[in-house]
Amino acid sequence: MLEGFAQWWAQTTATELTWLAVGFGAQLMFSMRFLIQWIASEKARASIVPETFWYFSFVGGAMLLVYAIYRTDPVFILGQALGLIIYSRNIYFIWINKKSLRPPQN
Repeated sequence: MLEGFAQWWAQTTATELTWLAVGFGAQLMFSMRFLIQWIASEKARASIVPETFWYFSFVGGAMLLVYAIYRTDPVFILGQALGLIIYSRNIYFIWINKKSLRPPQN
């Protein structure tokens, strides 16, 4: 097993390793939203979606889209692109709501 990994490592270019790091980093960012949501729900003792869930969704989704484009995977590209629309719309609603709750400035 270690011999197979060593052979793979020796044959993998620096560019490919960089893209793998981007892919794993993107997946980590995307997965963090579930940890954030779980912690917030446990604290509230109810199922809630905190604002940071949408930011992690957007950043992780954007990173995964870039990775999917590099991999030229049309299923992955379509899924991430559509998700970005939903995440953007939710962030827009959050910002609009915050803006409407601000006291008027003199």
